[in-house]
Amino acid sequence: MAASIGKHIKNFGQLMLLHKSMSIGVVIISIAIFIAIFAYVLAPDSSTNANRIIPEIGSKPPGFSIQLLKLPLHKTKEETSGFINSLKFFFNGEPNRFNYIPITSYTTKNGQLYAQKYVGDGVEQPIEFPLNELPKQFITKTTFYLGTDTLGRDILSRLLIGTRISLAVGLIAVVISLTIGILLGLMAGYFGGKTDAAIMWLINVIWSIPTILLVFAVTLVLGKGFWQVFIAVGLTMWVNVARMVRGQTMAVKQLDYITAAKVLGYSNSRILLKHVLPNIAAPVMVIAANNFAGAIVIEAGLSFLGIGIQPPQPSWGLMMKENYNFIITHQPALALAPGIAIMLLVVGFNLLGNGLSDILNVPGSIRIGN
Repeated sequence: MAASIGKHIKNFGQLMLLHKSMSIGVVIISIAIFIAIFAYVLAPDSSTNANRIIPEIGSKPPGFSIQLLKLPLHKTKEETSGFINSLKFFFNGEPNRFNYIPITSYTTKNGQLYAQKYVGDGVEQPIEFPLNELPKQFITKTTFYLGTDTLGRDILSRLLIGTRISLAVGLIAVVISLTIGILLGLMAGYFGGKTDAAIMWLINVIWSIPTILLVFAVTLVLGKGFWQVFIAVGLTMWVNVARMVRGQTMAVKQLDYITAAKVLGYSNSRILLKHVLPNIAAPVMVIAANNFAGAIVIEAGLSFLGIGIQPPQPSWGLMMKENYNFIITHQPALALAPGIAIMLLVVGFNLLGNGLSDILNVPGSIRIGN
């Protein structure tokens, strides 16, 4: 009795420890999802893709603060309802309606605005504008909490909006890889024979090609762009899913309830969908978390190399490419911020996957990181 109680207490303690590490991953992922959904609401620069370019304040350190003069761009406004405008803002931000000019000081006199334009550290240029051509609130003080990139764009805003791209790439890649991998894995493991040989030949060919080279090839065929990256990453991550599903299916199809289903005359599709697939769902969930983390890293690498997400969309990998020179100079934070964001999100999915692996008793060979 005492030994049994001790065993249950030990298992409970291990489960609590597991939930503690797994909960950290869930919290990280939940925060990332919240940021992705409300990116334009949270971002200080709510323009589309956070692409408000102010060259005069390029490559400024975190915490840089300055006054900005707002000059209307005189664009024709679209006649749309308030709901439509709110929906557009939620998904795409708002179009640039002002040209922002950094200034160090200003004064108004005789219907004119007189200001000192900030050109650089210690360099100013006098400018003036009629007050009747300016909006009611023509001066705004802005603080760039993570600094600005070489084009004077807010790093924090682009980092927040870039969360959408990383999660979107991971989600679409997982959906594509699971769809192809599960389908081919089930067919290979269940039918065996020539079907298994043909599918395994394809798997071995794809497996032998380095992932990054395969992504290059797919990207070159499909072209550079937003959706092309989703497809390219997804099409290169199905192999490990197919191998795992094949192995699990070969083990499950030997069990008695599968034999009974065949005797009862159930179709192969029903057996696969209702009896085999539900019983291999646990390792599929673990490998899905693994693929999610891998897709984020691959997308960042592609964008860093210039063949992934294209400017001005704020991909974390692209942000590192634009600012990596500052790592060894005076502003390392400009490149480290997106790198840390990638690391945290990948760690979150790794913790989630390892937690699921332990809870669902998935074999160690399928655990993330093994």
